[in-house]
Amino acid sequence: MKSLTGTTTDQAPADPAATDDMLATQPIGYWSGLAHTAVTRQLRDAMARIDVTQPQYWVLNRVDSGLPAPAREEVVTQLTPLAEGPHEIARVVDQLLHRGWLSTDDRGRLHLTEAGEAARARLRQLVTEQRAVVHQGIADEEYVAALKVLRRMVANVERAESEAR
Repeated sequence: MKSLTGTTTDQAPADPAATDDMLATQPIGYWSGLAHTAVTRQLRDAMARIDVTQPQYWVLNRVDSGLPAPAREEVVTQLTPLAEGPHEIARVVDQLLHRGWLSTDDRGRLHLTEAGEAARARLRQLVTEQRAVVHQGIADEEYVAALKVLRRMVANVERAESEAR
């Protein structure tokens, strides 16, 4: 990695105890993976305490997105890249239909039921509370800067992969 002075920064092994002056040498994969694991675990544990899963929340939000009511296939196609397998979202739709949180109209379009909207609103509150825990001591400006860096890293990797083809 090049620093602002144009020199290349060496990649050090992951070190949870790295001091601030050594952070520039730390591997992003380690730290982003650690953050992903910790945040996802915290959120999924909180949802499990009320018998809901994160993919169920994704589906409820997608159906309530303000766009025209989606067909099952649209929801599955849009959310499968986030899921832990190609069949997970289809199963979640079935779970939510069974639970009475989703219904289908005569065109096969999915809609939130009254119970589904209540669950979505309750989950939104829970997610907001969990976000506050994760963001404690982090200013919005710092958070935005971190996401911009991560977004840039993703773009850099995608560009390099494209050039390698």
